[in-house]
Amino acid sequence: MITEMLSSSSIGKTPLSRSNFSPSNGKPSRASFICCVRKNAESNGSSSGPLQLELGNQSSDENVPQMRSAIRKLFREAQQNILYLNKQRILAMEELDRVKREKRSLLDRIEQLERIKLMYTRKGCDKFSLSAELLLRIDSMVLTSLIGSKEASEFRWLVMDSIGSIADYFSEKMHKQDTELLVELRHFPRKSRKSGYHIIHICTEMAPVVSVGSLAPYVTGLSRALQRKGNLVEVILPKYASLNLNEVHGLREVEAEFHSYFNGQLHGNRIWTGVVCGIGVTFIEPLYYSAFFGCENIYGYSNDFERFTYFSRASLDYIIKAGKHPDVLHIHNWETSIVGPLFWDVFVNQGLGGTRIMLTCQSFESQCVEQPEKLALCGLDPYGLHCSDRLQDNNKSHLVNVLKAGVVYSNNVIIMSSMQTKGQIIHATSHGLEPTLTIHKDKLVVAPPGFDSSAWDPSVDMFLPQNYSADLKGKSVCKVSLQQHLGLQEKASIVLVGCIFSDISDIELENLKTLIWMASRRGVQFVFMGSGQTPGLNSTLEYFEEELKDENMRFLNKYDESLAHLVLAGSDIMLCPSFDGTVLQIPLKAMRYGAMPILLDFTDSKYGHSVDRDLEGTEFSRYINDTFSNMPLNQAIDELKNNPSKWDKKIVDAMTKDFSWDAKCCDIHISAYTAIKNL
Repeated sequence: MITEMLSSSSIGKTPLSRSNFSPSNGKPSRASFICCVRKNAESNGSSSGPLQLELGNQSSDENVPQMRSAIRKLFREAQQNILYLNKQRILAMEELDRVKREKRSLLDRIEQLERIKLMYTRKGCDKFSLSAELLLRIDSMVLTSLIGSKEASEFRWLVMDSIGSIADYFSEKMHKQDTELLVELRHFPRKSRKSGYHIIHICTEMAPVVSVGSLAPYVTGLSRALQRKGNLVEVILPKYASLNLNEVHGLREVEAEFHSYFNGQLHGNRIWTGVVCGIGVTFIEPLYYSAFFGCENIYGYSNDFERFTYFSRASLDYIIKAGKHPDVLHIHNWETSIVGPLFWDVFVNQGLGGTRIMLTCQSFESQCVEQPEKLALCGLDPYGLHCSDRLQDNNKSHLVNVLKAGVVYSNNVIIMSSMQTKGQIIHATSHGLEPTLTIHKDKLVVAPPGFDSSAWDPSVDMFLPQNYSADLKGKSVCKVSLQQHLGLQEKASIVLVGCIFSDISDIELENLKTLIWMASRRGVQFVFMGSGQTPGLNSTLEYFEEELKDENMRFLNKYDESLAHLVLAGSDIMLCPSFDGTVLQIPLKAMRYGAMPILLDFTDSKYGHSVDRDLEGTEFSRYINDTFSNMPLNQAIDELKNNPSKWDKKIVDAMTKDFSWDAKCCDIHISAYTAIKNL
């Protein structure tokens, strides 16, 4: 580099050549002085351009020291250039590494998304999916008058009783037209009828196509569990404009339309069918009242009563038109509760004499209270129903209560709760329906929510760096991987506390601050993730993070399902605002992944100090009370550090418990179906 700089400067042109010596006397002539001029010099002393040497006329005596000084200066400048270039090279390498990391992170994210897609594809393309698609084709044959309702009913049971063999037989035939497919169905060998129920859900949510709260995972999880146990399950939904059609397999518009009664007239509806997670789904799209479900949100409009009353009536009209004879019509919350009085007052004599009604309530908080006259919109008699033992609201006697209609007119009412007993629900969380629930107490059944054990299983989880089971081998690898991802100190022996929540109150935030301040002094790490379903939650958490500024704490302001798997697997403890949360089912998943569920504020919980021995309580409530509910966070940390053998015994026991949809939840529902069919 020095040679290049010298050759590029004026020093190589005249000052050091032979012509500098005088031919007349043989002595050196007056030499030119050397001066270093740096172009594009920077304030830090480095140079970004070549150096130039300027020569002036000096005597030979003066020239030598100045030449030496100039050369030394030249070397210093060259060294500075070398240092500067090295610094730039290092910065460039760091930037290249950063780009590589970002690229690697992006590729990892793409891989995660592919895994999610594969997971749902695997769920959506099994034998149940093909059978569900075949059932929807049978519906199409009825709607287009290709077959009658009696033959359609025989075909439906044929499909249900021969799911495995019929899926293999028709896997290459589903592209055929309905007429050709009908020939194949008629030639398929009949088998003896198995025991099982035909259940149709009339509901407003279903995961993953339209999901707002706890109803969506419940409908999908329960339906898949019921199918695995030999039942025929279908779902009817409104065709929302915001529907996630990417999650619907084989979506198709049925050519035939059907009419539904509303506001004194018959109105046309367009039918769409598809398969979601192996379940046949029918989507109803109103033609005249197209604005009912063309809005952005699912709930929260002034005409919600009209919207969901129309859908409820249209669902019943569709069932009659399609020639279906289900054992159970399963309705949900107030939005489809009007199906109860409609069924018994209008539809029961239209070929549905063997059908029974089941209502599920995720909670009694939302009930829909309206003017009695509005009942006439869907063909009900306002005067006959506006009385205390039917639809009259218990608190506002001049109005009717739609959720009360569901309770009164259903054969059974399932209440979803992990922790509460029937008595606690009636007297503490009925929101004004206590008189009605007391009268109909024998109808009430409490069932715990479950979770999808096929998607949330650490032994086969595709999102984990290493799978593990109840022996816990591999869980420490997941913890270190989570720490690395979050930029926390990477050490498996450090206690790591996770928290994934859908909502959090101001009081819970204050409790959280106290816990973090106490635990962080002990070197405990925290990771928090919000579900993103509550407006303003992320901004609240960002403010919280800024306020605490704890190096052992990380906030993830966006719900990421693939990362949620790693949070569960990498955490020793999962803080839970409630054990009764039905949206994310975090306590259930935590136990499955070997993380101890601990209440955020156990002192404020009605489950915190007493073990509920009420036989009406769920198996989960009894287990959680006996094992975890009386333990605050500090005590859990002490036990983990000081008595690891006792801790591991609890964790291993919890991991072997089955609280999935296929377990107690499904069993309770089948028992309830059996009870009402025997009425």
